[in-house]
Amino acid sequence: MSRKLIAAATVLSLVIGFVALPVSAEDAKPKYTTKDVMKKAMKGPLLKKVAGGEASDDEKKELYEMLVALGQNTPKKGDAESWKKLTDELVKAGKSAVDGAADAGEKLEKAANCKACHTPHK
Repeated sequence: MSRKLIAAATVLSLVIGFVALPVSAEDAKPKYTTKDVMKKAMKGPLLKKVAGGEASDDEKKELYEMLVALGQNTPKKGDAESWKKLTDELVKAGKSAVDGAADAGEKLEKAANCKACHTPHK
């Protein structure tokens, strides 16, 4: 094959790839806002229910999805690296609850330290 044919095939492949993968701002938005997570999971009964071992599997999965979305949101203020570190700990604790780990409740309670997150980011 000639170089021109290879180059044309490569360009065509890239164009098709970009057209086939539509990306919009809507696709990039997390499933839950920070406000939603705070209202339903943190202030609401969901986190306490999961940490206390009283939640169903669906509730554990819902909490986990909320914690993942929280990490995808942008904090009102503060360092992005700090936000990532704090929310990653919450996500790990939520995952341990979904997986049925015996110490999941302790991990959730430790990671859900309101002041540790609110002081730098709210």
